[in-house]
Amino acid sequence: MTARISGVGGVKSGVGATPAPSTEVILIQPGTIVIGIDPSLRGTGWGVVRVADPEPVHLASGTIRCPERWERTRCLGEIGKEIAGIMARFQPTECACEGLFFAQNLQTALIMGEARGAALAAVAVAGIPVHEIAPRKVKQAIVGYGAAQKIAVAKMVQRRLSLEELPGPDAADALALAIAFIQERRRPAFATAKRI
Repeated sequence: MTARISGVGGVKSGVGATPAPSTEVILIQPGTIVIGIDPSLRGTGWGVVRVADPEPVHLASGTIRCPERWERTRCLGEIGKEIAGIMARFQPTECACEGLFFAQNLQTALIMGEARGAALAAVAVAGIPVHEIAPRKVKQAIVGYGAAQKIAVAKMVQRRLSLEELPGPDAADALALAIAFIQERRRPAFATAKRI
């Protein structure tokens, strides 16, 4: 047991050996640009920040709005086009997206999945890694409480990024994703973001 804890001895490499899990820690570097995406068919939130100390620097954020009268396919096209434009403008090298969550209504889940796919396809074309974080984990990281209300998340995002105005709810959620991802990369022992 002592040998296993200290790392002395153990299974030698070769046939039948179990490879050791990777212990490589990937930290995020100052200056890295991260985009957060909170997908939704009618209001996809996005936020771009640059890694800095002690807190990230807000570069831009907003919401891609699609009116109710628009057909679903038009909305999906708009989401993809807008995210592609944001990617081209800011050249992020990391993306944090809201993870899938349980939805009681199957139709709602499918529509959310389509919006998420449209946004992530635009990110994938740019060739940058996408990491998903569960909504509760984002709230826990930003507010300290996994069931926090949207307004609490928005206020904490405003405070941490020193924003003059409270960001809209969708943009605030996207910025919270980016902040949570950076926070995790600075403390990899607590990482919950999953690369997809």
